[in-house]
This record gives sequence, structure tokens and C-alpha cells, in this order.
Amino acid sequence: MGTYQKVRHEFDPVYDENSRILILGSFPSVKSREQQFYYGHPQNRFWKVTAAVAGAPVPQNIGEKRQMLLKYGIALWDVIAECEIIGSSDSSIRNVKPTRLELILEHAEIQQIYANGNTAKKLYERFQRAGCGREIVGLPSTSPANAAFSLERLLESWRVIGMFLRKDENFF
Repeated sequence: MGTYQKVRHEFDPVYDENSRILILGSFPSVKSREQQFYYGHPQNRFWKVTAAVAGAPVPQNIGEKRQMLLKYGIALWDVIAECEIIGSSDSSIRNVKPTRLELILEHAEIQQIYANGNTAKKLYERFQRAGCGREIVGLPSTSPANAAFSLERLLESWRVIGMFLRKDENFF
């Protein structure tokens, strides 16, 4: 299977004072860690899904990805600041040190928190929910490892984000 590596989250969250929703992943994949940005694996469907629910073109580079998130009031980070992991396998994660979500929550008007996958949701509930005092809405993972969900099924589940953004009259 591989050997455990102790790794630290090396890149910053994406947010500004206009962020209204926060999407949390578990921990960056090997590809994301190489690129120093979120959802870097070419088979991860996060950028296609997020662009579709926001009604935006799919961003092609890190600058466009960051710009799209901020334009639509989406903050992005992970639950884990440091852990031991084998490769990119969420199921292997152990010895977790959580991120300090208050860095975002104290500077942005976050109205809803979403988890990209069950691992992110479970880790948030275990390590951060009590301190944040906020519920999290679990969404199916956009990871290529979640082969049970086609792009169409993911879009169906993730549409709740688009509906949330659109109900805010300042959306456009």
C-alpha cells in the first residue's frame, strides 16, 4: 500500500471579506501538494462542478480558479493542517492536527459550510464543530476515487450551493 508520511498543509485558504460560503476538503492530494493549490488532480471534478453551479466557465489555471471562487463568494480550505497519510488516501489519514477555521470565520460573513466528501465532514465534526458552533452540510466527494458518482450525479447534489448563492440578492 505504501508508507506513511507526515505532511503539513503548505498553501493558504482562499477567501476574502465577501466570502459567504466555505467549502472544506479533507487534505490536499499529492498532485495538489505538488501544484500548491486545491484540487490539482486532473481527474478531480471540483472545478467543473463548482463552475457549473456558479454559472461560470471552468477555470483553467490557479489565477482563474482563485478569481472564480472570490467572485462568487466561495471560500475554500481543508479541515486538516497536518497529518500522517499514505499518498492521497483519505482512508489512511491519522494523527490529525486541524486547521484554524477561525482565520476565515472571523474575517468573512460565512453563512454556510459545506464538506467535499464524507471524510471532510467527519473530521470537521470530530475536530472543529464544537469550536465553531456551526453545522456542516456534507456533499459527495468530487475526487476521482468517488467513481460511484458521475459528473451528473455530483452536479445534482452540489446544486444546493448554486441555489444558496442565488438566494442572496447581492449575488450578481
